[in-house]
Amino acid sequence: MTNIVLFGKPGAGKGTQAEFLKEKYKLTHISTGDVFRFNLKNDTELGKQARVFMDAGDLVPDELTTKMLIDEVNKHPDTNGILFDGYPRTISQAEALDAFLTSIGSKVAATIALEADDEILVKRLLERGKTSGRIDDQDEEKIRNRYQEYNEKTAPLMSYYEEQGKFYAVNGIGTISEITERVSNVIDNL
Repeated sequence: MTNIVLFGKPGAGKGTQAEFLKEKYKLTHISTGDVFRFNLKNDTELGKQARVFMDAGDLVPDELTTKMLIDEVNKHPDTNGILFDGYPRTISQAEALDAFLTSIGSKVAATIALEADDEILVKRLLERGKTSGRIDDQDEEKIRNRYQEYNEKTAPLMSYYEEQGKFYAVNGIGTISEITERVSNVIDNL
């Protein structure tokens, strides 16, 4: 299994890139956002718990997020690999992911960070919020709160994966095809 983590602030293009990469490398795409939306739409117990945090513009607690993601991975036992989009976001989640993958005889091959300026990303999310219906993409204050939480909780993951030789930063500004080529170059050279 080739497991890739796409890393980046909300709006950095993880979902867009995942669509291309899953086809090219025959990976199963697991988006934290999609998993949350499924649980919210179906009003599952996990969805009800997640809604409280998401509506406030906060990140969902690690234990809840990890439970959702492990359940989703277990639905794909015969996959060539998983493309994790938006997970892990904290050291605790990364450790839980490593422990889980080890338990099934696998590991994270690489973490690819899509990097972009906050101001560009805020504009992207506000624009996306006009059509997505997502409450957390329609309020600039909530968006900036998500970035503050990202910086505090997620940025330390860079060091975590750098120490393992698995962290790759990619410029997330440009055309979709330019960014896809940059990300593909990383994967092709693993």
